[in-house]
Amino acid sequence: QVQLVESGGGLVQVGGSLRLACAASGRTLSSYGMGWFRQAPGKEREFVAAIISNGANVWYADSVKGRFTISRDNALNTLYLQMDSLKPEDTAVYYCAANPRGSLYNSDLYNYWGQGTQVTVSA
Repeated sequence: QVQLVESGGGLVQVGGSLRLACAASGRTLSSYGMGWFRQAPGKEREFVAAIISNGANVWYADSVKGRFTISRDNALNTLYLQMDSLKPEDTAVYYCAANPRGSLYNSDLYNYWGQGTQVTVSA
C-alpha cells in the first residue's frame, strides 16, 4: 500500500509561482508512473502532468505546457510540480496519483491518490 501526501499549495497572485510536493510512504515510488491532476469547483478532475518511473519522459496538458514542470526524486520518494506564471484558471485542488494501470492521462486508472492541496490564484 502507498500513502501519498501533497503539500505546497496556497494563495498566490497572478503570475506567481508555487511548488507542490507529493511525499510517499509505505512503498517506494521508483517503479511507478505518477501524475498530477486537478479539480476546480463544479468541474471534473483533469489531467495536468505525468512522468514515467525513471523520469525520462513527461507529459503535460496543453493548458499548462511551458508553465508547469513535473519532476521526481526517487531517492526521496517524492514527486514535484513547479508551477510558474500562474493564472486564475489554475485555481483548483491539486492531487498526485501513482501506479496507473494503463494510460497516464486517465485518472480512473491510477491506484493511489493523495488527499489534495488547494491552489488559489488571485487576480
